Amino acid sequence: MISELKKIDFHKCKDLLNEQGQIEARAVVEGVNPGRIFVDDVDSPSSGLIWLGNNDGFIFIGNERNEGFNTQLNHFIDAVIVPEARKVGLTWFEGIGNHSNWDETIKNVFKDRVLGSWNQRVYTLQKIVYKGTSNLTIEEGYNIVQISEVLYNNSDKSIKNIEFLHSKIEEFWSLPEKFFSEGVGYCVVYNNEIVSVCFSGFVVDNVHCIDIETLKEHQSKKLAQKVALAFVKECLDNNLVPYWDCMESNNPSIAVAENIGFRNVFNYKGYEFKLY
Repeated sequence: MISELKKIDFHKCKDLLNEQGQIEARAVVEGVNPGRIFVDDVDSPSSGLIWLGNNDGFIFIGNERNEGFNTQLNHFIDAVIVPEARKVGLTWFEGIGNHSNWDETIKNVFKDRVLGSWNQRVYTLQKIVYKGTSNLTIEEGYNIVQISEVLYNNSDKSIKNIEFLHSKIEEFWSLPEKFFSEGVGYCVVYNNEIVSVCFSGFVVDNVHCIDIETLKEHQSKKLAQKVALAFVKECLDNNLVPYWDCMESNNPSIAVAENIGFRNVFNYKGYEFKLY
């Protein structure tokens, strides 16, 4: 029977994690970022499914050949995940394996569903290979600002769309205070509005997974590259490792990463199907 682990028991899944796997899985297991974990055995788990707290997917961990777990997955998703997904407006199941052996299992388990897939790339940037392109000159009227508690609280009401920043931080962090103690971030301000953000979405040890977004009407101005440079400089100055995870088809995102000096360290496959 697949059961949900209590947060105080997440540590039981540490040995199920792939050392070279996604940082998001470790961040949830170690309690840095929010999420839920479902396992085959709450006392001694050997296989599990992590539901990321930002609703950005599910990660399969542990033994991919666990028949007792695998044969229950479809019923579990229909009976447990679907009702929970409806509550938060999630209509797609996006699943990835914490190691590549899960790929065949995922395809076999969900063979009776309309299963799509995509490729994902992971990049990191080490100080020793950083190109040092720290030119933060930006188009007139735009300013790069560090994401601070003062900015976030917006007591003077100077930022007109502060809810944009709030929604981004709350998407990944259980409390803003948790972000300010664990993460770093920068944003671009234009006419008293935040138009681009780059911040730590997931954090494990000194590795910071980047989340970046620029409002549509301000794209094509290289704002993403400029705000990412500010983020990267902050990380490298403090011996932190920036980690960039994006779809293989996202050419603009890949271009920003590679122009800064990020290097592709591993790739993985994602799978998706409609929940309801």
